[in-house]
Amino acid sequence: MTTQTDERPLPALLTIPRAAELLGISRASAYRYAAAGELPVRRLGGRVYVITARLLAMVDGRSMV
Repeated sequence: MTTQTDERPLPALLTIPRAAELLGISRASAYRYAAAGELPVRRLGGRVYVITARLLAMVDGRSMV
């Protein structure tokens, strides 16, 4: 899993701002989508992270349960 501008693999979990950057949306929109359950998130230690594999599957149009 790599981005076009960065050859390093993406981490398993992304911060909301990083996910927003990769999706090309605003941070506020990403937080709103996460709160609405439209982004695959996991809460750890009081922080909210986007699950990279599920996000990429969602963007690719694949279903991941």
